Amino acid sequence: MTAGNIGKNLRADRPDVCRSAGRRIEEMSPKEYRPGTAFPGVIGRTADVSSPAWPQPMRAALGAPNVLFIVLDDTGFGQLGCYGSPIATPQLDALAEGGLLYNNMHTTALCSPSRSCIITGRNHHANAMAGIAELTTGYPGYNGNIPFENGFLSEMLLQHGYNTYQVGKWHLVPSDQESAAGPYERWPLGRGFERFYGFLGGDTSQWYPDLIHDNHQVEPPATPEEGYHLTADLVDRAISFISSAKQVAPDKPFFLNFCTGATHAPHHVPKEWADRYRGRFDDGWEAYREFTFDRQKQRGIVPSDARLSRHDPDVPEWNSLQPDARRLAARMMEVFAGFLSHTDHHIGRLLDFLKEIGEFDNTLIMVISDNGASAEGGVTGTTNELQFFNNAPEPIEDSLRAIDELGGPTTFNHYPWGWTWAGDTPFRRWKRETYRGGVSDPFLVHWPRGIKARGELRKQYAHLVDMVPTVLDALGIQPPATIKGVPQSPLHGVSFAHTFDDPDAPTRHHTQYFEMMGHRAIDHCGWRAVCPWPGPSFTESGRLFGTPITAEDLGELDAHHWELYHIDEDFAETRDIAAEQPDKLIEMISLWYVEAGRYQVLPIDSSGLQRLTVERPQITPAQLSYTLRPGTEALPAAVAPRVINRPHSITADAEIPPGGAEGVLLCQGTNVGGWSFYLKDGRLHYAHNYVRRAIYRVYSMEVVPEGRHELRFEFEPTGEPDLAHGKGTPGHGQLYIDHRLVGEADIPVTTPVAFNPGGMTCGANSGSAVAPDYEPPSRFTGTLYSVTVDLSGELITDIQSEMRMHMARQ
Repeated sequence: MTAGNIGKNLRADRPDVCRSAGRRIEEMSPKEYRPGTAFPGVIGRTADVSSPAWPQPMRAALGAPNVLFIVLDDTGFGQLGCYGSPIATPQLDALAEGGLLYNNMHTTALCSPSRSCIITGRNHHANAMAGIAELTTGYPGYNGNIPFENGFLSEMLLQHGYNTYQVGKWHLVPSDQESAAGPYERWPLGRGFERFYGFLGGDTSQWYPDLIHDNHQVEPPATPEEGYHLTADLVDRAISFISSAKQVAPDKPFFLNFCTGATHAPHHVPKEWADRYRGRFDDGWEAYREFTFDRQKQRGIVPSDARLSRHDPDVPEWNSLQPDARRLAARMMEVFAGFLSHTDHHIGRLLDFLKEIGEFDNTLIMVISDNGASAEGGVTGTTNELQFFNNAPEPIEDSLRAIDELGGPTTFNHYPWGWTWAGDTPFRRWKRETYRGGVSDPFLVHWPRGIKARGELRKQYAHLVDMVPTVLDALGIQPPATIKGVPQSPLHGVSFAHTFDDPDAPTRHHTQYFEMMGHRAIDHCGWRAVCPWPGPSFTESGRLFGTPITAEDLGELDAHHWELYHIDEDFAETRDIAAEQPDKLIEMISLWYVEAGRYQVLPIDSSGLQRLTVERPQITPAQLSYTLRPGTEALPAAVAPRVINRPHSITADAEIPPGGAEGVLLCQGTNVGGWSFYLKDGRLHYAHNYVRRAIYRVYSMEVVPEGRHELRFEFEPTGEPDLAHGKGTPGHGQLYIDHRLVGEADIPVTTPVAFNPGGMTCGANSGSAVAPDYEPPSRFTGTLYSVTVDLSGELITDIQSEMRMHMARQ
């Protein structure tokens, strides 16, 4: 019997003993007073004639529940087992069986915006999170700096005696604020979380993640060869945070925002998990949709009269693919399915821990995905998502050569559009778009001590902004008027706690706007209007994602391209009735503009590549020269010297000991894309890893001698970049020792847009190796004093050395 049970039995069986014990405890307890009120003790001239009193510690209400948010990434409506999928998710299914499954929850269609809604209870443009943190622009709804008047749930619950933990993905700070220079005020510890372990950006390798512990970078505790995987590590850390506090304050509740890297790309998972699904998806994406849709109907998740949305024009029919293409696509889905099941397994470890410590029944658990399934793999899928960001899709022949590596440390893989479309069954389209496939997501609620219902379906309309109001309502807490002295804005969401034990309770969330990268929609009282951009599909519009909207475009869109659906009668948006209901459509369009004005949605910006590469204010004036030193934290890509598509030089001040030196002087990126400047076999090397497809090298013709030297690489462009076709600036690379040319080569193509992940590290290559001819971390074995990256374009010209080099190569 636990101490808690002993206490409960004592109170029930011997109330007189309980009252007596309570009086003794009260007499022994120090006198307390609320901070800000009058001191109730006595202050005499000396302590012997005085009596003390203490400021009252912040304590949660007796029996207050824990709060656990489990935020999945890029998991579509039709991908969890409890939502009809053939993918095994027994741990999450058990939460649905022991709690509630909602079929009408809505997100924003993209990561950072959704996460801002989850944690603040305010709409994403009002949070300045119109897009992901990497796509910020200089407008109030778009700059990525979540206002402090939009308090986080963590900040609210701190005021009520909770411990607060953020574990996993953050992605709620502008990317230029992710470095060791800060500012740290929008990192998790600056927004009400007492502990943090995870990553700040949008994605990271599950095998070699970019990790932050509290406010500083750390290396993973093990390697993939030693069994490391990020999801398991995150669960271990979450358990550690909770258990560390519970051993001191067992009755203190916690709020844990547990945000997996899964199932966002890269789809990284141990091979044995992917192999569990061998052959399971050989029938293709149409068969997956039919299977899942039938199960959704059987379970009542979709209405019995619902129609399955159309075959997406951007998705080829499975039987039209060549056998090799089907084999590749099926394996990519096997890897994804294994990734999701693996994630579910480790979530189960966290839930088992809560059961073990007796906290499971009194933990309010909400499980959500941040948006629909992701389409970042393109039509054929990819072994390297970096190719998507650089507009450089690989030929299928290259993908096939890596089929047995999918899911492993050498890839950054993502499945093709067909599986994206299938993953959002029964809806149309996907992440980034405001059709229901992008914004309707799985949502589970589980709280045995607070909810009587078990295994029931809830159909009430809800949106991510409703999660915070619901938690506060369930806990009996009012939204704070101020946080850290900052007056708070009203919450935009409404509580749905009244639906917990009443399946017929009315919906209280009646109107919700959507806007993502120019793709717009609005829900109002069972009706839905959608204005797709660049169109209902890329095939039908003839335009690609990221095409900018002009004022002329907007007028044409508003006049002719809004669609209208009566969702109460057409669950999956299959019948556009705009032509039949013009008055209703005009009403809905007008309402969208009212909401847009209210929540800082304008100006509409659908650009993609332009927003990714826009110049943003930095915490220091613009620099043309950066000096890095070994042993310091890596520079995130957003603040690292931008060497892409421009002349630059890298100069290392290094000392070579007797016998020579090896290792990395400076590098950026990973094994799926980046560059490295290093010594190997005593010679100076530079390698450019072009989106994992090719390695372009420059190496010295001689060994670097002993002693202190200036080692330098220069890149001089020889042509223009072709961004539309995924090709960065071609150039000429040269290596120098003490201003003497020792190696050169042409680099026919470079990375055009970004390295992702793209940290720049001095003196070592942490994570996976950018160049394949050394093993990480490949720390420099000599003495490295500093490395300077110069972007001024000033290059060394040594005609005599160059002539000698050319002659030596004849």
